[in-house]
Amino acid sequence: MESLPFQVGDKAVYPAHGVVEVTDIEQKEVGGETHKFYILRMLDNGMKVMIPTGANALREIMSPAAVQEVFEVLRENKIAVESTTWNRRYREYKDKIDSGDPKQIAEVLRDLYLLKNDKDLSFGERKMLDTAKALLVKELSIARDMKENEVENEFVDIFQVTA
Repeated sequence: MESLPFQVGDKAVYPAHGVVEVTDIEQKEVGGETHKFYILRMLDNGMKVMIPTGANALREIMSPAAVQEVFEVLRENKIAVESTTWNRRYREYKDKIDSGDPKQIAEVLRDLYLLKNDKDLSFGERKMLDTAKALLVKELSIARDMKENEVENEFVDIFQVTA
């Protein structure tokens, strides 16, 4: 039997969707062939999804070194996406979030908090800020074995904003 990177009970990150728990591994017949699927439960909303085990769609929860890198990105005081129009910025931010890379998600969070200090964010940018924050808070809390509100308080300290 093949060895799978994730087993039942493992927590992982499903890029752009957040932290999931592997609740089962099932075999299903699709197109006359038998395939293995991870059955995942999203931790933020309980929704269940099924993805092929060979899809390489999951990644491990970030390591302590990656946690440090994320906080370094958050503390930088420069904006990465310099596009002038909100819709172009929105597309670039969406690509970064969809990548599932915690450093890129941290860039989005940082940029939007910095922009928010200068001007009102568009509705789409506010939703993007909430999405980036939710993705990072959930994963950082698991990676560091902390409560989510403790992670949010660190963001408040970094960005000098009210949660």
